[in-house]
Amino acid sequence: MKVIFMGTPPYADEILKTLLLQNNIEIVGVYTQPDKPVGRKHVVTPSAVKITAKKHNLDIYQPNNLKDTSSINEFLKLKCDYVVVAAYGQILPQQILNHAPCINLHASILPKYRGASPIQEAILNNDKRTGVTAMKMNKGLDTGDIIKISSTFIKPGEMVQSLYDRLTKIACKLTVDVLHDYHLYTPMAQDNLTASYCGKITKQDGLVDFDNAMTIYNKYRAFEPWPGIYLQSGLKLKALDLYDATQIHNKGQILAVENKYIIVGCKIGSVKIYKVQPASKKEMDIISYINGRRLGCEDYLS
Repeated sequence: MKVIFMGTPPYADEILKTLLLQNNIEIVGVYTQPDKPVGRKHVVTPSAVKITAKKHNLDIYQPNNLKDTSSINEFLKLKCDYVVVAAYGQILPQQILNHAPCINLHASILPKYRGASPIQEAILNNDKRTGVTAMKMNKGLDTGDIIKISSTFIKPGEMVQSLYDRLTKIACKLTVDVLHDYHLYTPMAQDNLTASYCGKITKQDGLVDFDNAMTIYNKYRAFEPWPGIYLQSGLKLKALDLYDATQIHNKGQILAVENKYIIVGCKIGSVKIYKVQPASKKEMDIISYINGRRLGCEDYLS
């Protein structure tokens, strides 16, 4: 079985590594996004998928625009049985979709959370279940017919990295299952009336105030370590927990100071805060922070 693989981040990289372990699968080409500047020093860095592909001496393609005629023609020269796509980062033109069945592994239970950030979106909405959908791609954004779904529970309080890791393992197994038994499945159309979408996460998404404790808590779970959550003042909330979700308090008022944390009230609910990071400074425990600011019970954190 000949497969073209298309993907970029660690999620895709783990799927590629799994395919490379299969005796009956040959990777005839790997498509990934161009190397990009990373970090404060803007060091040009290859994707996780490219690093693995190089280790295995696979043919690597990194077109800036897959819709260019030259990029399409180059792709069509590769003979394959299937194209596997996982968080590649570009929309596939129709000529490529027609080349072979294109199977996408999307980290949600479609048609819920089509788009760029389905794992974070599930946490933000405090969902109890999520999963990975294998679909036969079409020209739309995650609108293709569903081949198979593997679902899982979201553990109470689970952070995004933990859920990301579990969904990655599910996606790896699902990819192999679908490729081996593709002829046994009958892809089913998605219900577009129940579809929802999520966009790319930006730094601005991490801004919070003390309006709703559950919202703050879920943003913390979804956005740690990036973009993190922070107040309008620039103070980052680096470690926190939900204290209560229903009581009414003054927004931002310190309700209690304990040994290792403080309790801060929200308009609805309250949160325990353990660590913070002031703007342009190092992370520190919350008790040291409030002592330095001479804050205590009934004062306001801002």
